[in-house]
Amino acid sequence: MTSLARLALSTAIPFFAVQVAFAGGLSGAPAPFDKGDVKVALISYISAGDFFQAYQAGAEAQAKALDIDLRVFPGRQDAAEQREQILQAINLGVAGIVVDHGLPESLSDVVQQALDKGIKVVAFDVNLNNPEIPQVEQSDHQIAEQALAQAVKENGKVFNAGYVYVAGFAPLDRRNEVWEKFKSDNSGVVEKAHFGVVNDTTATSTADQAKAALTANPDISVVFAPYDEFARGVKLAAGDLGVAGKLKIYSADVSTADIQEITEPGSPWVATVATNPAVVGAVSVRAAALQIAGEEIPHQITVKPTLLTQESLRAAGVKTIEELAQKIPAFSTSDAATASWIPDKLF
Repeated sequence: MTSLARLALSTAIPFFAVQVAFAGGLSGAPAPFDKGDVKVALISYISAGDFFQAYQAGAEAQAKALDIDLRVFPGRQDAAEQREQILQAINLGVAGIVVDHGLPESLSDVVQQALDKGIKVVAFDVNLNNPEIPQVEQSDHQIAEQALAQAVKENGKVFNAGYVYVAGFAPLDRRNEVWEKFKSDNSGVVEKAHFGVVNDTTATSTADQAKAALTANPDISVVFAPYDEFARGVKLAAGDLGVAGKLKIYSADVSTADIQEITEPGSPWVATVATNPAVVGAVSVRAAALQIAGEEIPHQITVKPTLLTQESLRAAGVKTIEELAQKIPAFSTSDAATASWIPDKLF
């Protein structure tokens, strides 16, 4: 998701995790999965934060179940390095590449090189504007719609709002479309401050901006922060300023750390709308596998979100993502990008 630290590109191959493949392949699967040892690369733009770590864990679990040799390249919020990693994956002879976030303008030509070599490419939350590349997404429009519907339910249609947004990232841009329509449809909602930053310390950097915005606009009562690192930053700022009691934060995405911050006493973070990032990671790998096997998949692959309120999380006694998946079964499964030969009991 951009004052980003540049890392030297002089290293030949970056550190990556190798998912050990099983010998003998997957029984009943089409080629090449019947033989096993299919190489797939997961190339992320961001790997810091609970969401991205859970996404990677889900991708690794699905890869193991499919006997895929998954090469995971670390995301360092560096567009040039992500380009280099895609080229490295091509040279490794992978059958598929999953691109997890990134800046479209820096990726289009290198992913086309992969396609030209017959490598299947799947994109998660980055719009590469290529009909050959399926797009996995969290239904970002539904995420924003549900969060804002909850804001109206709890605050009515008249309130002063703060909004956290950084342009150029596909999920945030889609959520922004909903926010713009929401403001147009609700003239009583006034956007008093717009701020945000995405870097390797997003939460703390956002907190600094939020302090300035909330100090300059003490009448803000609602903040729409459609990314959990944004919400964490606003919550931190509200606590430092002593205004948590008069503020309500509505966000997107969820992690164990988020659940703890939402449910703690006096927290202004009252709701988030999310998919299970581990499920999204698994769906991304399944989409790549289906393409490699020569099966047709839709261009848009959507994982449906769930509204999680402070009240419902407290009532259910949910403290971790694992407990959330156990107590809300819809959160731990998805029928997106499936086939009879693909194991889906992962979590």
